[in-house]
Amino acid sequence: MPVHTPAASRADLVADTAIALLAERGMRGLTHRAVDEAAGLPQGSTSNVARTRQALLELVVRRHAVREARVLALDEMPDPRGGRDALVQALALATHRSLTGHRDLLVSRYELALEATRRPALRAFYDATGAVFRDQLAAMVGALGSADPQRHALSLVAWTDGLMFSCVAGSFSARVPSLDEVRAGMGELLDGMLGR
Repeated sequence: MPVHTPAASRADLVADTAIALLAERGMRGLTHRAVDEAAGLPQGSTSNVARTRQALLELVVRRHAVREARVLALDEMPDPRGGRDALVQALALATHRSLTGHRDLLVSRYELALEATRRPALRAFYDATGAVFRDQLAAMVGALGSADPQRHALSLVAWTDGLMFSCVAGSFSARVPSLDEVRAGMGELLDGMLGR
């Protein structure tokens, strides 16, 4: 379970513990009581932070987006005007970093995505939170000359999500591709979109 410094907020502790529980036990294992126990909090602490299951899931989605943004290093993405190679390298590095050091975030994201298919309120919240990532990607491919940045961003996200799912939970889970392999695939996809 996550270890937090005293400065960490109770909400972050609850959300990080919930993310770990999702990765370890799945959606059924995520309860207010389980979060309290796993985080070493007094019973009822999670309910004080997030009264309902929907509130707990929204807290988790928000925290997940913060943690995933750190892994992807969105604030370090190159200026797309720097060219195709810089963007391919940055996207490949972010994808490879997720695959090799943050399996728990990927598994918990898949749990949340599946739960969102059954909960319209969570779906809306999940999609709005993810729009930040999609919009930034669309802007980057648009700056590289994409004729349809939104469609191309969707294709890049689908390719990346498919690769990560296959390597974490699918038929390729026995071997994570190397950074060079991810870079090659990302470059081929981007070249096809940009007509190179």
